[in-house]
Amino acid sequence: MVLTAQELEALMPDGQQLLSDEPEMESSLHYMQLLLLVTCLEWWWRGREDFFIGANLTIYFSRQQLRNRDFRGPDFFLVKGTQKQPRNAWVVWEEDGKYPDVIIELLSNSTADTDRGVKKNLYQNQFRTPEYFWFSPETLEFAGFRLQGNQYQSISANNIGWLWSETLQLYLGIS
Repeated sequence: MVLTAQELEALMPDGQQLLSDEPEMESSLHYMQLLLLVTCLEWWWRGREDFFIGANLTIYFSRQQLRNRDFRGPDFFLVKGTQKQPRNAWVVWEEDGKYPDVIIELLSNSTADTDRGVKKNLYQNQFRTPEYFWFSPETLEFAGFRLQGNQYQSISANNIGWLWSETLQLYLGIS
């Protein structure tokens, strides 16, 4: 059965009613890293009003996801070309079908395998997020990937180990 866009929209819940379903950050170190990411990017893009930063916020992307309660929320994500306003969650069907342009996961012992596997595949294949990074505040493991065709390719580090983000127009790195 093929549904029209209007029929599909009628089946989706009101995005304004959906709240984030993300667990708390693993540790105060993870929280401080997230705060640093958000604060720095807000300052870097202080003259802009055309982006949204999500921090530990659920991304709702399909009815099947809601039915299965298979919620996925990156630790940090940025969407360009949208209104900079508070949201309870990122609801793709309420945001003109927009997915994040960049995602950063903060690895921990309990999430690292999921972040490197299940989430990486989701962001690559379903979200088609142009850039994906992960960082462990505990071990300092740091990697970045850029979508090329249908696959993530590793981003090469510069001579001091930093990775260039085309989306953010800045280097990410450890100093």
